Amino acid sequence: MNEVPVSQDAPQDLEQDVTPSNIFIPPTVDTPKLLSGNTYSYFSPIPSAIASDLSTECVIGIDEAGRGPVLGPMVYSLFYVPQSLHYSLLRDTHAFTDSKALTAEVRSNLMRTLCTPPATSAGAESNDADDAADAGEAESASLQTHCGFSATLLSATSISSYMLPSPRTAPYNLNAQAMDATIDLIQRTYDMGLNITDIFVDTIGKPEVYQKNLERIFPAARISVEKKADVTYPVVGAASVVAKVTRDVALEVLWDEYVKHTSMTDPGDHWGSGYPSDGRATNWLKASMDPIFGWGSECRFSWGTAKDLLEGKSAAAIVDYEEEDSKTVKMTDFFSSNGEDDGAEDELGRWYGRNLSEEVF
Repeated sequence: MNEVPVSQDAPQDLEQDVTPSNIFIPPTVDTPKLLSGNTYSYFSPIPSAIASDLSTECVIGIDEAGRGPVLGPMVYSLFYVPQSLHYSLLRDTHAFTDSKALTAEVRSNLMRTLCTPPATSAGAESNDADDAADAGEAESASLQTHCGFSATLLSATSISSYMLPSPRTAPYNLNAQAMDATIDLIQRTYDMGLNITDIFVDTIGKPEVYQKNLERIFPAARISVEKKADVTYPVVGAASVVAKVTRDVALEVLWDEYVKHTSMTDPGDHWGSGYPSDGRATNWLKASMDPIFGWGSECRFSWGTAKDLLEGKSAAAIVDYEEEDSKTVKMTDFFSSNGEDDGAEDELGRWYGRNLSEEVF
């Protein structure tokens, strides 16, 4: 079984993982793509302060959210900022850190600030009072003008499809999927023309193995892969917030879609954080499971939680499939007699015309 231990990634406060109905919806959440059940990526435009001078030295931070849940996507996020503003802007001004240490409201407000362009007052003269009032707003707006971000949402369907064994392909485990998502985000950021000097990555597995792989692929940058890097490096904390807000909102969008299309008059209790350790999630899985199809694209079928429910005695219907005949069949067999009844007329053959004798040639 390819289930990821949830104890390493389970939220410390499950109540914080329920998204308020009025929360900011970030551009990383593309509803049509999310509901399609496919994996997709989002890249923000290069911020104006960096776009005006691509030689600006930048640092990158990478973190994820949603590694352990049985419901919803796993989100990998990349965040970049000029090296000169790494600590002053991200830590001193906006206090980015491990997203789990922040409330849902604080995370949402940080994401909103990141995505909000500076306020303009073209043609209007400002006085000292106006300048003082706008100082805080201009400071917040500097996030949008100096920072860029991206995110890859690995859908529950994609994760399960890759992890479950197949007669034709070997299982593609979650660590490999995570590594490939990280590499893709970094490479596509390089492709944008940025001058990247440092890459900081938060990891759950062995940091040294992860770091060696990245150093081999991206030798030009200084790379640091550490556990709890989201606390040590503000740029990783910022990536953590982007990933966490994106996953929480994505899970809420999936819930709204479930409620919208369910045939039940009462869709039941909210599925909460989606973690197997969250009773709301497991209760929802039990109550909403279809005996034939299980659940929709919001569920990771490769997780032991889902597998155990599907294979339970009183849960899913058991379907036995007959084995296919391994005998090789020629196309011409469909147009000729099988020899079982030599006296029978070859009706299908006559449909395409009578057989010609060898004498004709």
